[in-house]
Amino acid sequence: MKNRASTHVKPIPKAPTGIGGLDDILEGGLPKGRTTLVGGGPGSGKTILGLEFVYRGALAGEPGVFISFEESAAAVRQNASALGWDLAALEKAGKLALLNPRLPTEVTVSGDFNLKGLLAILDGQVRALRAKRIVIDAVDALTRIYDDPKRERNELYALHHWLDDQQLTAILTAKIGEDAGPSGRHGYLDFMVDCVLRLDQRVAGQVTTRRLRVIKYRGSGFGRNEYPYLIGPGGTTYVPLSMLELMHQPLGGRVSAGQPRLDELLGGGFLRGACILLSGTSGTGKTTLAVSFARAACARGEKVLYLGFEESEAALVSCMLSPGLDLRPALRAKKLRIQAVMPEAVGAEEHLIRAYQIIAEFGPDHMICDAISACRRMGSDQAAFDFLMRLVNTCKQRGITCLLLNQTPGLQETDEITGIGFSSLVDAVLRLRFEEQDGTVHRDLLVMKLRGSKHSHQHHRYRITDHGVEILANGTPGAPEGSPA
Repeated sequence: MKNRASTHVKPIPKAPTGIGGLDDILEGGLPKGRTTLVGGGPGSGKTILGLEFVYRGALAGEPGVFISFEESAAAVRQNASALGWDLAALEKAGKLALLNPRLPTEVTVSGDFNLKGLLAILDGQVRALRAKRIVIDAVDALTRIYDDPKRERNELYALHHWLDDQQLTAILTAKIGEDAGPSGRHGYLDFMVDCVLRLDQRVAGQVTTRRLRVIKYRGSGFGRNEYPYLIGPGGTTYVPLSMLELMHQPLGGRVSAGQPRLDELLGGGFLRGACILLSGTSGTGKTTLAVSFARAACARGEKVLYLGFEESEAALVSCMLSPGLDLRPALRAKKLRIQAVMPEAVGAEEHLIRAYQIIAEFGPDHMICDAISACRRMGSDQAAFDFLMRLVNTCKQRGITCLLLNQTPGLQETDEITGIGFSSLVDAVLRLRFEEQDGTVHRDLLVMKLRGSKHSHQHHRYRITDHGVEILANGTPGAPEGSPA
């Protein structure tokens, strides 16, 4: 008897969109030769998604047609140019056609209009171009001419059948208000088409974010959660956050912490590819230790990405001259890149996408995040957690050593060392604090955790001098800052 489990399952053909991250969410692309509905409110990026679909297809050798009922072809070209897309060149090469049909008012008012004439024009254009893809932008604008809902539905079904007959991979876009149902007035479209994407723009904590959700996809699996996306130069980038798998690289060999005595306490230095947390109150020297690590790495010819959320590049470079740490040579050699931005400037997802883009472009060996405590200002503790969890996961997958600086409140220890809730991802923890003894305040360092390695379990006093951080030998009394031990 034949085992049912061994029956061959043939996946449906798919057309890759070529849009960053979207094909991962769709598990390969849109259904080939079928119709997809993209719905969303104003500013959600429906038109851009459709236009990028035909643009990427034309570049990949699949000619396409883009029909807009609300914008002229000249306006579409101009909008595309702002994203870096040269549509005119593709039109000239016979790989793309932009159509802007005008609906005659006198015909639409009398109710005599139907789609036969439009479909005849499209048929000729598709044949001339040998098009494989087609986008009808704002299909709701086309159907608003009918006062009769039954007539409207019949015309849209006629359009759908024509698309099926042509075996075109099609996208229809439609406006959906905030309080509308599945597709508002055109809810039946969700049931007619093979794939439904919903784009959403929302504001939370005075921060605007955009989300994509796949409502349905006949014959295919897909990512079922909400996914953030960013529209910027070059097009749209989607981030399949909840589809991240744990594919961390194993920790590598030793890498110097930038301070010989600290390397001794760590059993030879940090492990390459590890996530290291430097936690302490303001003034304990977290940034100084991190910059010592960065400068040493750059001197070895390695690249360091510094994500700063608390001070500008100029301020950081200037402040680090005081303890004798000059970052200018590393910046000139393009071994160090400092990305400084206010946490509240954009949402956590946009911060994450930008970080991904920089990592892909710059290819760092190490990354410093200063400080993770500032990430709460991206919107909430949950937003900070999501941002850092995914950023650290990406670093671990790429084998990037990451230093996370966390400013703890007050002079007391906190119960949760990161303050945000992802201590399990941290491979090494260095706690820095002030300690008062005999009327004198000293700085104290403790290696609380170093996964996969022996390390010192003792408290060590240290000081910040004009040549960096100096860790004192146990039993050496604390001396004034800048004086010899």
